[in-house]
Amino acid sequence: MEKSTKRLDTTLGELIAAASEVAFEYSDNDRDAYKLAQAALIEILRKASHAGSLDDFGESAPRKSYLH
Repeated sequence: MEKSTKRLDTTLGELIAAASEVAFEYSDNDRDAYKLAQAALIEILRKASHAGSLDDFGESAPRKSYLH
């Protein structure tokens, strides 16, 4: 592992829960909160991922409410 690599020991579920919790604190409604959490998670995964594309995830909004 490179010296400049930052590592966070967490599960994907914990990451999603934390992003959702913060998004709901800063949003006026559920739809905006889900969009904010989605955008944050995509950006986190994009920065943490290796070569490849995560652009397809940003095109559609979540249809169902799974977190809250």
